[in-house]
Formats: sequence, structure tokens, C-alpha cells
Amino acid sequence: MFRKYTLPNGLRIILAPMEGAQSVTVLVLVGTGSKYETKEINGISHFLEHMFFKGTRKRPTTLEISSVLDEVGGAYNAFTDKEYTGYWAKVDAAHGELALDWVSDIFLNSKIEAEEIEREKGVITEEINMYLDTPMIFIGEVWDKLLYGDQPAGWMVSGEKEIIAKLKREQFIKYLEKQYVAKNAILILAGNGATVKKIVIKARDYFGRAKKGDFLNKQKVIEKQRQAGLSVHFKETDQTHLVLGCRGFNLFDKKRYAAILLSTILGGFMSSRLFT
Repeated sequence: MFRKYTLPNGLRIILAPMEGAQSVTVLVLVGTGSKYETKEINGISHFLEHMFFKGTRKRPTTLEISSVLDEVGGAYNAFTDKEYTGYWAKVDAAHGELALDWVSDIFLNSKIEAEEIEREKGVITEEINMYLDTPMIFIGEVWDKLLYGDQPAGWMVSGEKEIIAKLKREQFIKYLEKQYVAKNAILILAGNGATVKKIVIKARDYFGRAKKGDFLNKQKVIEKQRQAGLSVHFKETDQTHLVLGCRGFNLFDKKRYAAILLSTILGGFMSSRLFT
């Protein structure tokens, strides 16, 4: 049974006690991603996610950020998509409050230092190179660009190398202050029932300082397509990768569940129709 709460600053909380679970996961989601960017800062959502692991006021170094959860056998990571960014930690139930402290710390107190930004540009660039060099991943980017063209919905989440190279600290701070506000975030506490019910009481202590204020909405997607489209990208490989598809249903359309089922029937498993 899910329970929902809202802190005075507008940050929403979802509590998900799970009977029999011996671990706890703390996840904070922010309603921002590459669809909320302009061309000048394309890739900054993903880049900022990386910067949250570079040090806080409480844990100034990357080593201190990682070791505090490594020492208790925890798992942690982050992810960025077109419409959301998430930061999470999973630990034994005995360390539930530590996970809450850790997630709130990187979320609210990351330093975003100029020197670290310049250093991380090389990491981001190599990550982009990896995507471009992996046809199974890159074909998805080709598909998005074919569908939506030169607008946020058609851009790479990771951004382009030329844009990444020009990003400045001031742009990160401006984006952070505008998008990472309380009412644009959701905190999820899931796992061991006794622990999540205990640490949810502490949520206000850890996230009550999240900034109030409004946030920028994503740009409206412009649908221009009037006929079938084709995009071909050549790379010297032993395989051909193909995407054949069409636009689907709105996220809130009940027919999308039937579309998901159809997708599984056609190609979800090795015994699906397109494989046999």
C-alpha cells in the first residue's frame, strides 16, 4: 500500500513499505531532463547528474561520497532521461537513515566546482563516443532525431560534444536553481516496512531545506511529420540495426497498455512473433 505525503516546501513523498524486505531504497526524482534544455545547454541535465558525485560540503571528495555507502555494502547510482533525473541508494534496513542522509546530501549540497566540471568534460565526451560507437544504442538516437528533428525531443540526452565543451559553471548553477526545487521533486522510500515508516519521519529534517519556487516546464513538442521518413547512418560493422515504427499513444491514454502488450507479443522475447 502506497502512502503519499507533501512537505511544507512542496516536496512530495511516496512511502512504499514492502513486507519481508530486508533492504531499503531511497530515491529522489526531479522533473527535468533533456526536454527542458535549450540548444545552448543540451546535455546539462546529464552532466549535472555526474557532478552530484564529485563532493558536497559534508563529504568534500568523490571518495568520501562513495565510501560511506561502500562501507555498509550499499548500492547507489543515478540516471537521466528526457523528462526526469533520479538519484538513489539501496542499503540494508539497519542503515536506512544513512541512505536518506546520503541522497539528501548530494541532492542539496553538491559543490559543482568549476575545476571538477572541466575534468568531467572528458568523461562525458568519452561516454558520448561510446554511445556513438554502439549501434544498438545509437540507432535509438537516430530514430528520435528522425521523429522530432532539431528540438529537445529529438536531441541526445547526453548532448553533443561541441556543446559539452563550452558549458560553464554559471550555467550549471542557473539550471540547478531553476529546476531542482522542492515542488519539482519526489522522494520515494521503499523496502523494509518498519524502517521506511521510521525514516519518513526524518524526511522533513533532511529535505525540508529544499528550495521553494517555480520551475521551467519542458518545451511543447512540435509534430511536423506529414509522410513516411527515412534516416540511414552508415558504420562499418558486421550487423545491420533497423528501427521500424510509428508514433504511439499519450502516456495517459489507456490504450497504451494494449500497445505495450502488442510490443511484447511481437518482439519482447526470443519466442515472440518477429523472432520465429
